[in-house]
Parts: sequence; structure tokens; C-alpha cells
Amino acid sequence: MEANFVAEQNASDASDASAAAPATAEVLVAGADGEPVAGEVLYSDVGLSFWGGVCPESGTVIDARHPLAGQCITGKILCLPSGRGSCTGSQVVLELVLNGVGPTAILTREVDDIIALGGVVAEELLDAAPFRIVAVGAGFDALAALAGEVAEVATDGSVVSGGDEIIATTAAAPQAVARSARDEALLAGARGPAAAAAMRIVLRVAAFQRAESLVSVERAHIDACTYIGPGGLRFAERLHEMGGRFCVPTTTNACSVDRGRWRDLDVPDALGVPATRLADCYVALGAAPSFTCAPYLRDDAPARGEHLGYSESNAVVYVNSVSGARSQKYADYMDGCVALCGRAPHAGAHTDASRRATLVLDVGGLVAALDPASDLDVFFAALGYVVGAKAGARVPVVVGLERWPAVSLDDWKAFSAAFGTTAAAPLFHCRGQTPCEGLQDDLDGVETVALTMGDVAAAWADLGGGGAGVSDGPVDLVALGSPHFSGDELARLAALVRKDGGDRPTSSVLVTLSAEVLASREADAAALRAWGAGFVVDTCWCMLNDPVVPPPGGDRRVVTNSAKYAHYAPGLVGRRPHLAGLAACVEAARTGRVPRAAPHWLPHRAFSTALRLLR
Repeated sequence: MEANFVAEQNASDASDASAAAPATAEVLVAGADGEPVAGEVLYSDVGLSFWGGVCPESGTVIDARHPLAGQCITGKILCLPSGRGSCTGSQVVLELVLNGVGPTAILTREVDDIIALGGVVAEELLDAAPFRIVAVGAGFDALAALAGEVAEVATDGSVVSGGDEIIATTAAAPQAVARSARDEALLAGARGPAAAAAMRIVLRVAAFQRAESLVSVERAHIDACTYIGPGGLRFAERLHEMGGRFCVPTTTNACSVDRGRWRDLDVPDALGVPATRLADCYVALGAAPSFTCAPYLRDDAPARGEHLGYSESNAVVYVNSVSGARSQKYADYMDGCVALCGRAPHAGAHTDASRRATLVLDVGGLVAALDPASDLDVFFAALGYVVGAKAGARVPVVVGLERWPAVSLDDWKAFSAAFGTTAAAPLFHCRGQTPCEGLQDDLDGVETVALTMGDVAAAWADLGGGGAGVSDGPVDLVALGSPHFSGDELARLAALVRKDGGDRPTSSVLVTLSAEVLASREADAAALRAWGAGFVVDTCWCMLNDPVVPPPGGDRRVVTNSAKYAHYAPGLVGRRPHLAGLAACVEAARTGRVPRAAPHWLPHRAFSTALRLLR
């Protein structure tokens, strides 16, 4: 089940996905000097996050839960319905181009600007020749029959195999995007070559998103400050050399190192030096040194109705869904371009049409036996993982929580991060709980799926909850804070430590959070340090590796309260964490053992069934 949970859930999305696909092929990135390209077809009907899913140095699929896990995409024609998950996929695509280990072409059903952006940046700013990227629309399903065969992709996106034209297509005409006088001035260099290059990229993305115009954004959030490889650093330093300066208030996401003490953490210079240069470069471009993957926790968090240029999947999902702001899930690099010119494609989640629900997920029966006043720690993370997997590229509305008291912001943070891990959609709605910006009043005719506790139990087991899928072993790390801990979570952790007399941990306990939150909770932080916990700022678990996360080997275990980290860690660090609630994480730290009990909200029968399927 570990390899197939998300695939099984996403399968229900396949029939609907063509509704979001282009009617004719769109060649997003031509590459290859206008010549046909060929390769063996590598096909999957499950979307793939390139970050955490593909190794940028080797081209190997490293997402252990994906059907293509272990396959190499180098020199192949990679066929996917879409990407999913992380905005950092564009950085991985660029590194694949620069390292010469990419496919000859990527064919998707839907227009996926995260995948395309890496190729666009290679062409526009780095003078590198990318591979061909084409959205083939409804013809995508015909590619399944070519798996393992050699095929050729022409410059217009048509696909030929064995002399037969499998996809015959006329490439869609480029979308004409209306430009304001200010847009024209930026293109002409009124604010320098960096802003002009950024506007070219924004307009190019707007065209293949079929946007008729641009929209002004009020702020931006930069995810591209995460160091994936030298390509991302070249991009940022190139913009700085060209005199670039962000023109809207801009925050920075968690970067790849704790900037103040990465050497104290024994991070090698090969990562610490370029990662710090990259982070500093974005500050020099005008971004605030916030370095948090939870910018919505800041005092200046986005407000309802604001248009944003946000990147980082959990942040985009949260501000769209919980804050009621509006942003597409912008690819890394697109975030910086939007911040440079203050303009974004008026498409996707900026519009009411794209915020309408296309799937109803009913949790009424699932939550009927739950007490909303009880401790539902990590329940919403597991539920978000299921909702995202069921939704895929569709915008879901969750119904059945209308009579519940308000869900806490920390629970929505966990839900949003888990949803953003398994879904391609940039938002969800929850009737009676979230602002539901753009949600239609009438849901008649929209497919309805009832979720069950069995669905949640399967996700819990898939993420290692209850120690599922492994023999017992000592815990060497308890990893907390992905996304970054809030002040309330820090206070709760301190209270849990005090509750049982403060017995010191036998395992390493590390919390990632922003420097701002850490400074605001000095008393709690001091109590936790005295207990034995440590703190890492500026970066997050999804960027940390050896030596902070010990390398795989032996029988030692990692326990986490993050569904997002539990999903990505096998591919990122070769470790399979075990998902647990915060109280169970504290107990694991004290005993040095993986928590085996299911949380009180998960019925024993449902969990036992999930474990049986896992085996």
C-alpha cells in the first residue's frame, strides 16, 4: 500500500482531468532547435512532484510512493497527467536541463506551469536548451499504449510511434494577453533589464495559461530561495546583476540552511555556502528575511480578497483556502518574476471560475463519532492527505463540518500542508469553516464522494502512523515543525513537557520554526531547551539532510507530527518517518520507541484493516 495509496486515490480524478486539459496541444517549451525528439515512452496516470520526486543529479524517480519509483527519466519521453505537490518542481526541471539528465520531452494532459517554468527560465535567462514540454490535452490517454515503446514528438506536439501518428494535432494559437501601459513600459526596460525579463516570463506563462490579461498583486512570497542546485543560484544572481528590485512587499520561504549557525550544525560548505548566497541574494533583491514556510503566521499576513504572487505549496493552499486571498500555485522562479514586476496572469485561482468546486467530499459520516472538543491532534493532517489525494487537480469542497466549532489555524496549517502534498489543486473549501471565496452556491451536478474513517486509517498507516510497516527499533530523531511551528504549537509542546514532570528525552528532538516565532516565545523556548529540545530556524525539515537527519542504516527510527514530511522524507533523506500526534512525539522522545498505539480518534478496527492491507 505504501507505493500505491496516493495513486489509488488519484485514479478517481483521471476521468475528470480532461475537463481542465487544453482542447488542442500547447507546446509550452519547444526546445531541441525545432527538430523532432525521440525516446522510449515512460508513462504514468499519476501526477508527480518533481521536487521530492525526481533526483536532479541522476534523473531517477525518488518518490517511493509513485508508480514510477526507481525509474530513470533521462532520455525518455515522460508522460504524466500533470505535476503535483511542490512549487519547487520548476527548480528540479532547470537542474535536469543544466545537468543533461532530463527526458527528451515531457507530455502532460494539462498545462502545468510548474513543470514548464524550469524550461522557460533556461531559455529566457540562462541560454540553455531545454527539453520539449507539451500539454497534449485529451490525446493523453492514447499514450498509455506506447509505454515502453519508442516514439517521436514533433515541434507541433504531435506524437508518432512505429510510423503511426498516435496524436495528430494542430498546435493551439498563442493567447493574446492584454497589456497595460505600465506593462509595455516594463517590457521596454523602464525599470531595467531584470524587470523586463521578468515581464517577458510572466507574459509567456500568461499565454499558455490562456489568460486574457494580467492582474496586479499586493505582495509575493519567494520559494525559490531554497537551494536545489547551481541553476537556481544563477537565476537569482543574474537578476541581481541586471539591477533587479522587487516592487511589492515580499517574504522569503524557508531556505536550505540555518543561516546563522549552519557550520555549528556540521552542514558541509558545499551546501552551506551556495545556500547562504542564494538566500542573501533574494534579500538583496528586496525580500524581507522572514525565511519561513508559514508566512501566514506573521503579523502582516495576507487579507481576504488580496491578489498575491505566492509560491510554496502549503502557503498557497492556506492563503487561498483559509485566508481567502487569491494566488495561483506559482512555480519557483515565477514567484521572483511576479515580485519584480508586480503583475501576474489573471487566471487560475485569481478568478472565481477557477475557484469553483468540481468535487464534493462528504466527511459527515466520518466525523459523526468524533468529539470536536477532544484532542484531535494530527487528525486534520491525515484528513488533508486524503482530501488532496481524492481531489487531484480538482477543487474540492469538504462538507460535514458545518456544525463543528471553528477548526484551529494550526489544524488548518497541517491540513493545508498535507493537501498540498497529494493534490495538484491550489485550494480547497470547507463549508461552514473557510471563507469559501468563489465557491458556487449550487453544487447540484458536482460529483459527491463520501470519505470514510477507513480512508483516513489507510493514509495514517501509509505515513507510518502507529509504527505501521516496520519492526520495532529505537528512535533517534523526533522531527517537529513542517510547516514551521507556530507560537501556539511551541506553547503546547512546552505544556506537554511540563505535564509529566519533564523527564528528559532519550532521543534528539528538533523543532524548525521562524526566528520571529522563536523570539516571541522566549519562556517556552527556554523551558524546552532545558528539557533537551533544540531549535533550527530559517530552514525546514524538507531541506535538512545529514548530519541533522542521520543517514539511513541500522534500525533507528524518525518520528514526526508532519504528514508532509512523512510523505517526502523517504525520497529526500532515505528515511521513512512515523507519523504521530504531538503528545505521542513527546512520549517517543522520552521512551526512545516508535508509538504503536493508534490515536483515540482512529477506531481500532479501521486501523487494523489498514495494517493488514499494508502487509
